Amino acid sequence: MLDERKLKILGAIVDEYILTGEPVGSKTIAKLDGINVSSATIRNDMVILEQLGYLEQPHTSAGRIPTFSGYRLYIDKIMKENPLSDEDKKMLDSMLDTDAPTEEALIQSASTALAEITKCAVVASNLAPKYSVITKVEVIPTGKRLYVLLLITSSGSIKNKVCRLEFDLTPEQIDFFTKYMDENLHGVSLESLSEEMFQQIIVAMGAYMMTLSPLINAVYEMSKGLMQKELTVSGEKNLLQCKDFDHNEIVAFLEHKNEITELLDDSFSGIQVLFGKEKDTFVIGNSSMISSQVKKDGKTAGSIGIIGPMRINYAKVIPYIEYFTEKISDIISEEEKTEKGNEENE
Repeated sequence: MLDERKLKILGAIVDEYILTGEPVGSKTIAKLDGINVSSATIRNDMVILEQLGYLEQPHTSAGRIPTFSGYRLYIDKIMKENPLSDEDKKMLDSMLDTDAPTEEALIQSASTALAEITKCAVVASNLAPKYSVITKVEVIPTGKRLYVLLLITSSGSIKNKVCRLEFDLTPEQIDFFTKYMDENLHGVSLESLSEEMFQQIIVAMGAYMMTLSPLINAVYEMSKGLMQKELTVSGEKNLLQCKDFDHNEIVAFLEHKNEITELLDDSFSGIQVLFGKEKDTFVIGNSSMISSQVKKDGKTAGSIGIIGPMRINYAKVIPYIEYFTEKISDIISEEEKTEKGNEENE
């Protein structure tokens, strides 16, 4: 266990390094308010902190910088809470599009806002589709033998697909298809859909099977697309402009960004901090990712992560992402309750 003095010195080193980006020496720490010991004592404590793996010395004559273990200890035990002011909250509220047409658009709005105010990149995984159900399937004639299929889910996701058939559909066939989809797919969760289920639906169409089966197959393809996890990245330029990063690693990350989707999905409730050196799949070495989950009616529905340098201002950034994910969770959970209430009253 580290005593209070060593924790205070480690905290001061992290704060100073976050501010300057330069190795921190004992004389610098000795001048800070609240550090009432000599430079020699500070140097001795810095040596011990280095031996314990919390600090490292990039050059023999240089000061120390925190390791990811040092940052981890700082975040868990040393960092002072920095609650948002009412003015901060009003500013964040003004940046969030609470009238976004879909939940995905709401998360994207928060991601764009976070990238702007943190000057970092922000990654977001789409809402977990297994909690969504199909609310509507519609076919729209758009030209000779040309039709557009729409698939809409309870989470607000919309998929469309253009289908070219070998013949024109009659109004009767279109009406049958719409009603048939409503009877067989309305309220069905995306998680429960399977190729076997769609084959059974096609066979049960009887006389309409040959005519409408291409549309049924198209609906199945769209449902599979909705089940695929997607990762969006906002503020990519912020990564390229950060002097702490190797540009080759940034390019590699952008080319294989979907590989970190699992890292976002694996995060537990609350704020999680992952350092680039901890995971081989996280290719940006001198970086950290601060992630938080979006909840829908108590269930995980997506994740947002801020990617920045390891010396990011955690005390300032963490409250931002906490506020946005809690706000989004409240909004989509309330919408869910309202929709259920309306269904029960119908």
